Amino acid sequence: MKSETSAQHQKEASKELSCGIITLSDSRKSEKLDLSGKLIAEKIDARYTLKSKKLIPDEADDLINTIENMISNGIDVILTTGGTGLDTRDITVETVESLFEKKIDGFGELFRTKSFEEIGSAALLSRATAGVYKKTIIFSMPGSPNAVKTALNLIIEELPHFVHHLKK
Repeated sequence: MKSETSAQHQKEASKELSCGIITLSDSRKSEKLDLSGKLIAEKIDARYTLKSKKLIPDEADDLINTIENMISNGIDVILTTGGTGLDTRDITVETVESLFEKKIDGFGELFRTKSFEEIGSAALLSRATAGVYKKTIIFSMPGSPNAVKTALNLIIEELPHFVHHLKK
C-alpha cells in the first residue's frame, strides 16, 4: 500500500533519468559473459536511458574512477553488480560505502529479506547496499542473475522517485 505522499512524489518525478551499470568481476572478461550486467541493461533500457555500461576488475581504484566518470557525465543512478560477497577480492561494498554521503539502509535490509524468502539463510551472505554520492544514487547488488532480478524488482519503478528527492 502506497502513501498519498509517495504517490504524489512519484507523479511529480521525471521518468527521464540516466543510468550507468558497472559489473565488477575478475572472472568475466567479456561483455558476452556478463549475464547480470546484460539483465540490468535490458530492464533499464525498457524504462530509462542507459548512458554507460562498464565491466571492470574487482579493484577499488577502478570502481571509484568509473563512478566519478559516470557522475561527471550526468548519470543519475549507478547500478553495480558483483563484488558484494565475502571473498577476499570482493571490494564493492567497502569502496562504495566509503563514498556515501547518505546510506539507504532499507535497500540492503529489504533485499536480504526478499532473498531469504527465495533462497533461505544463504541470503545472509549478501552485503547488498545503496547510498547517495554527489546527488547520484548507487545501488550495489550481488553478481548472480537471480539476485539482480530480486534487487531490480525492489527498485526499478521507484528510481524516478528516488532521483526526485535528490534533485530538490
